Amino acid sequence: MSDGAEDSGNVVSLKLKRRPAEEEFPDLSTHNNHMAKVLTLDMYKMLRERATPNGYTIDNVIQTGVDNPGHPFIMTVGCVAGDEETYEVFKELMDPVIEDRHGGYKPTDKHKTDLNPDNLVGGDDLDPNYVLSSRVRTGRSIRGFCLPPHCSRGRSEGEILRYKPTDKHKTDLNPDNLVGGDDLDPNYVLSSRVRTGRSIRGFCLPPHCSRVFDKPVSPLLLSAGMARDWPDGRGIWHNDNKTFLVWVNEEDHLRVISMQKGGKMKEVFERFCTGLTNIENLFKEKGNSFMWNEHLGYVLTCPSNLGTGLRAGVHVKLPNMSNNANFDEVLKRMRLQKRGTGGVDTDAVGGVFDISNADRLGFSEVELVQMVVDGVKLLIEMEKRLEGGQSIDDLMPAQK
Repeated sequence: MSDGAEDSGNVVSLKLKRRPAEEEFPDLSTHNNHMAKVLTLDMYKMLRERATPNGYTIDNVIQTGVDNPGHPFIMTVGCVAGDEETYEVFKELMDPVIEDRHGGYKPTDKHKTDLNPDNLVGGDDLDPNYVLSSRVRTGRSIRGFCLPPHCSRGRSEGEILRYKPTDKHKTDLNPDNLVGGDDLDPNYVLSSRVRTGRSIRGFCLPPHCSRVFDKPVSPLLLSAGMARDWPDGRGIWHNDNKTFLVWVNEEDHLRVISMQKGGKMKEVFERFCTGLTNIENLFKEKGNSFMWNEHLGYVLTCPSNLGTGLRAGVHVKLPNMSNNANFDEVLKRMRLQKRGTGGVDTDAVGGVFDISNADRLGFSEVELVQMVVDGVKLLIEMEKRLEGGQSIDDLMPAQK
């Protein structure tokens, strides 16, 4: 129970009846995440006296990292933001976590962006005998609303689902069809279709949906509170081919996804850039801006997604390469990461991996997609060598 609070700018000083910090400081001795590497008792003592203006506390920030000590494939972050102010109010924790997660990205560094697909070299020639599908996704947060770990039961009051495109937003790719839709009443979608699990333009919602819109099962998301009130206030807009989607109110306010079968990553990236630009223009016309600053780039829920928020990935068959002792080292040198094809908490099946860029912050969108294109081409070349019983030693890349 709070005895009151003192508000000074973005920092609210809490006065709570609670046990001494030594008794409430979590045991992180067996944890392997970025938060656990940074947080000390002295830091916890200092930060637990604060909250953001929306009431987000340090215990909210670190809960997912306390509940989830580690992950078999990737080094998890161990903390999330509940609002845009989290990154400033708890900067003593967030800054070193960001620096550790993003390869030395310092508090004084500035982010860069490049959403011009013409600057991508290659990407239209990934071997479809190995690459099963290609995808580029990012997230966007709407300034003025809490992020999903701390938002109201109204999920940003349904604001994101109100927008409908106009003729001037249309292109030959029709990405505007993904935000709103001339044949859907937003009030009806919010009050009926989302809550009853009926189909939204070809996608079903829980409990009968495809995996693309299941209730989150990842313990990382559940511990952070992102599945609260499911499925109220959630939805998906997509084009007729379902190759471009806007996923509303899961881990972030918006998840923008471009995807298709096969290895034409350049085509996927072109659609991604066009659609994302149209979406941003639409929000600006309605008087809303995305959370952004020149240091962190686009501000999202998880510190791992700051900057571009972009993850370009392919599902690729690598049964031989994945069993090679050099597999992890090649991924590290190419600045790539691996996941199971079902998501961050799944294992690879049949030698098929989801290979994607490990970085988000400090590199532009084009640079990150380029890393994936170049890295996947190399992995496929190595796979072919191993199929023929040949050495791959001469193909080992230098560290990017």
